[in-house]
Amino acid sequence: MRKEQNMKKKITALLLAAVMMVAAFMGCGKAEGKAEEPKETGKAPIDVNIMALKGPTAMGLVEMMENSDYNFSIAASVDEVSPKLLQGGTDIAAIPANLASVLYNKTEGDIQVLAINTLGVLYIVENGETIQSAADLKGKTIYASGKGATPEYALNYILSSNGINPETDVTIEWKSEHSECVAALASQENAVAMLPQPFVTTAQTKNPEIRTALDLTKEWDALQEGEEKKSSMITGVVVVRKEFAEENPEEMQEFLKEYHTSVDYVNENVTDAAQLIEKYDIVPAAVAEKALPACNIVCIDGEKMEEKLSGYLEVLKAQNPQAVGGEVPNHDFYYIQ
Repeated sequence: MRKEQNMKKKITALLLAAVMMVAAFMGCGKAEGKAEEPKETGKAPIDVNIMALKGPTAMGLVEMMENSDYNFSIAASVDEVSPKLLQGGTDIAAIPANLASVLYNKTEGDIQVLAINTLGVLYIVENGETIQSAADLKGKTIYASGKGATPEYALNYILSSNGINPETDVTIEWKSEHSECVAALASQENAVAMLPQPFVTTAQTKNPEIRTALDLTKEWDALQEGEEKKSSMITGVVVVRKEFAEENPEEMQEFLKEYHTSVDYVNENVTDAAQLIEKYDIVPAAVAEKALPACNIVCIDGEKMEEKLSGYLEVLKAQNPQAVGGEVPNHDFYYIQ
């Protein structure tokens, strides 16, 4: 009898153990299902690789660099960024506005613009008091760098729109580096130069006699007052690989939301933002703090982005179609949610 009882107890114990194992296995199955649930609903975190260039186009990103989980890298030249973007090594990049158009045409539409991130950063500076308006540039020698690129096209547009022929009414001395323009300012009385920020601030730190005479962004805007389709002088934009954007619409929405927050932070907290700008090896904090108010850092997306950027690219194309890659991009160039 005891043997039978012991046998029944053993069988019962084995059955209980088997039931517990099945329950445990089912429990594990449920736990794994829960772990994978975010992927099924598209909420699993994904790696987002972002590149930016040293200078104003990267400055508006620094709050995100500090507080987000995106993978950021800072490049010294567009030559580093373009191959990464085209080969899928980076998903989002801050690049010159006209380069975005060139890459769109080169890839037949594989690049889209998410936002304008920097308006004009070009300024006319002088070692004197002779320039009070664009009209005062007539007859002057202007030292500048950026021949064959957007600085030349922007300057020509400002001059010609103010009745000044860039070929005959002024002498433009093109230099290979900004430092050569600064040297000319220092050595010649009443010399005039076109310089970008933050280089203007760097130059003024070394030579307090250098005066900012004209903000070419404001000069451009003044010329747009009577235009039905208004454009803006634009330095930089943020672009995305179209394939990545289509595969991750929620991520794009979140990125733009965080980017607006970051730009607002940088513009409203200049001193703290300058420290972050130095931390991420963009420019020294002392330069950044003085230059930020003049760097025109923005985050303009949607239809307003398309209006401003398409108009700007039309101006460049009128001077040199190759500046925009041959053609001004179509509507699908603009990422509009």
